[in-house]
Order: sequence, then structure tokens, then C-alpha cells
Amino acid sequence: MTRQASSSSPPNDATQRQRARLLRPLDAPKSLSSEVVDRLAEQIMSGKLPAGAKLPSEQEMMKGMGVSRTVVREAVAALRARGLVITRQGAGAFVDRDSGRQPYAIDPEGLGSLDSVLDILELRMAVESEAAAIASERATATQIKAIGEAHRVFSRAISGGERAIKEDFAFHQAIAAATQNSRFVEFLDFLGRLIIPRQSIRSFEGTGEGLQQYLARIGREHEAIFQAIGARSPKKAREAMRGHLVKSRERYRELASRKSTV
Repeated sequence: MTRQASSSSPPNDATQRQRARLLRPLDAPKSLSSEVVDRLAEQIMSGKLPAGAKLPSEQEMMKGMGVSRTVVREAVAALRARGLVITRQGAGAFVDRDSGRQPYAIDPEGLGSLDSVLDILELRMAVESEAAAIASERATATQIKAIGEAHRVFSRAISGGERAIKEDFAFHQAIAAATQNSRFVEFLDFLGRLIIPRQSIRSFEGTGEGLQQYLARIGREHEAIFQAIGARSPKKAREAMRGHLVKSRERYRELASRKSTV
């Protein structure tokens, strides 16, 4: 009874001020999700949000910081990848009791660099080529159908003149799920859709190829990957995925070369 009374007591003035500071509207940042990450990380590392403390709910952060649900979820995922928070199904996000531990992490801000984009593409080549091969062997009929649907959604998005970033990432997620190996899914979740290069690098001018032409080419490459997985051919699936990512790497190498000569 005493414990219940304590947990239901109103927060004191210091707690309210700290919460108000945490939930104040964001400034105009380069990346909203990075700004949310920085603010929460500062609170955690300084001890203002101690180990075991529950983070404000998604709704509170959306309202208090003036950001979308997607931004909040990307920020929480980034904090989880950094080992600062843990999430519990149906309960929310909490400060990790071992928040001093700092595992390998990729800074989303660094993905604005062409060199970093090229590095990530090479990492994806190593992992996702094999994921496609494994998916071709293990995918259920339902999962193959899901890959095909993700491809169709992407195609519809680019036909509508969209940049189709989330749809592109969803296609790769569907393949990871079809491996029947949760580590592939976790790998892509860890990287997040910020790794889709055109979300970070927006310059397509002066390359001789418009954005819509580029996206149409990606659509054809996705189709080849989907067909190879559907045909249950690990060799073709591996080659199709590797070819897709190699072509993307060459595209951004070209951009890097043009940039260096300007």
C-alpha cells in the first residue's frame, strides 16, 4: 500500500522542470530524429534520467517536441542501438541499467557524407547478398508474396513521383524477414531507413540521369531480386542483390568523383 501511494504521488517541482525541459519544442535541426536522440542521450548520460527510468510516452514526446511518431520511433531505435535504452512490449522504453556500455553504432548525421554512404553500401553488400540467397531457400509462400507486395508498393510510389524511401527500405526488410533468421531483421532495424542513400544524399543534378529514371532502374533491380527469390535460386538471388547494391555504390562513387572535381 505504501509503495502504491508513493508511485501515485504528484511529481515535485524539480521533476516537473526537468520534464518540461526534456519535452520542450525542438529547434530547427538538421535531423529531427538526431535532435531527439541528442536530447534524450544528454539526459541519460548526465543521470537526469537514471537507470531504470521510463522515457516519456510516444504521445508525450510527439506533443512536447513537436515531432512525428516516426521521428520518435527512429530516435528510440537509435538509443536502443547505442545501448542507452531498452524497450518492453506494451510498457514503453526505459533507461538501460548498463547505459554506460557503448556498443558499435552508426551516427545518422555521418550518413550525409558520400564516403560514409559508400562504406554502408559495402557493408550491406556483404550482409544482404547472403540474406537474399538464404531467403530464396527458406522463404514461405506467404513471405515471397510479401516481398512481391513490397516491390509493387515501391513501384506505385515511384510512379506517383515519390522518392519512395520507406518503400525501398520495406522491400529489403521483407527479404530479411524471409531468411527466417531474426539477426538479419535486427541488422536492418539497427541500420534503419536512414541508410537508403537518397535520404542522406539528395544531389542528382549534373549526372545525366534524373531521379525518376534512377528510381525506375532500382525498380527493375528489385524485380530481378524478387524473381530470383521466387525461383528458389540462391545463386541468382545473391547475384541480383549484390548487383543492385554494386550499381548503387557506383552511382554514389560517380557523385563523389564529380563533387571532388567541382
